[in-house]
Amino acid sequence: MEKYVKLKPKKAVFVHRQHPWVFSGAIGEQAEGLEDGDRVSVLDPEGKCLATGHYQEGSIRVRLLHRGATAPPADFWERALASAYASRKIILGPQAEQTNAYRLVHGAGDLLPGLVIDIYQHLAVVQCHSMGMYRERQEIAAALQKVLGEEITSIYLSAKKTLPQRFQDEAIDGFLAGNSAEALVKELGHSFKINAATGQKTGFFLDQRDNRQLLAYYAKDKTVLNTFCYTGGFSIYALKAGAAQVDSVDVSAKAMLLTEENVALNELPTDRHNAITSDVLQFLRKQETPYDIVVVDPPAYAKSFNKRHRAVQGYKRLNTEAMRLVKPGGLLFTFSCSQVVDRQLFQDTIVAAGLEVGRSARVLHQLTQAADHPVNLFHPEGAYLKGLVVQLD
Repeated sequence: MEKYVKLKPKKAVFVHRQHPWVFSGAIGEQAEGLEDGDRVSVLDPEGKCLATGHYQEGSIRVRLLHRGATAPPADFWERALASAYASRKIILGPQAEQTNAYRLVHGAGDLLPGLVIDIYQHLAVVQCHSMGMYRERQEIAAALQKVLGEEITSIYLSAKKTLPQRFQDEAIDGFLAGNSAEALVKELGHSFKINAATGQKTGFFLDQRDNRQLLAYYAKDKTVLNTFCYTGGFSIYALKAGAAQVDSVDVSAKAMLLTEENVALNELPTDRHNAITSDVLQFLRKQETPYDIVVVDPPAYAKSFNKRHRAVQGYKRLNTEAMRLVKPGGLLFTFSCSQVVDRQLFQDTIVAAGLEVGRSARVLHQLTQAADHPVNLFHPEGAYLKGLVVQLD
């Protein structure tokens, strides 16, 4: 029996406008017995097939994989990953010799909503955000091996933390090929140790590559505070650029050990680096010595709209305290990766923090995710990382 969903009148326009999702409210009829992760045909009200996608109960009912009346070709995955790989060769360009860690697939930005693939030297990490992608994990791994060949020796699947909670009992993390979850990678000539099995996300925050490079531009001879440092990305760039002093702060003792390992790995002077295990807000409130540059890069404070107000209050408190610690003429690098906090709301929150501190300030840079995390032109929701560089008087 055909697996399908049929759209309500006037709702096909969203598919024609290239949006990668079909919302539950747009569906007027669907086949009986559909299961989460099924491939389904998306039909217009007259029954014409417009696209094929993954079905999943929830407000986003179908994530589109393939457009047109015909089914996806047998080599769909190989074609899709080859297209993403060709794009990365252009994006990384001359950086490729200094960088062997990058995002190969960024969900809807690569027309594959629900799928993330990060490459760390010889390790590929496949992250599934939908049950459809999880069910096709073996096909994805096989296509990866065909497209990247000997470049990849291990493929690690990460799904338990990224799938909706109701699937977490049946989802299994582990190897789809090879057996090593560790990698030693280079990013613009900086070295980092990665562990996909024990690290946050896929093991590293690749989206901040360009912003770390921007920090390095300003860091020479400066004192730098890097909060929520995780593996110390901003700290490594600052130290290598000649910062006079870098203080790295994270609540996780494990993260602080990783940061210290990466400082040693890059053969950077340990006497110019302090690793501080502490709750960031508490540290900011107790700290009295100001810095030339303060970095505030917290984890996502809100993953749903009903938690957005609380997230905004959290960002305001953090940035108020951070601004207090920026020397006159110094810089605040501040970020939000909460998708439900859009760029305007984030900027309004930083404005509120600035008003509370009572200092004049100017925005020097508007920041976003690195280019290997592309945003689908027809899916602006994909622009999740917002950042500002603010100079305070």
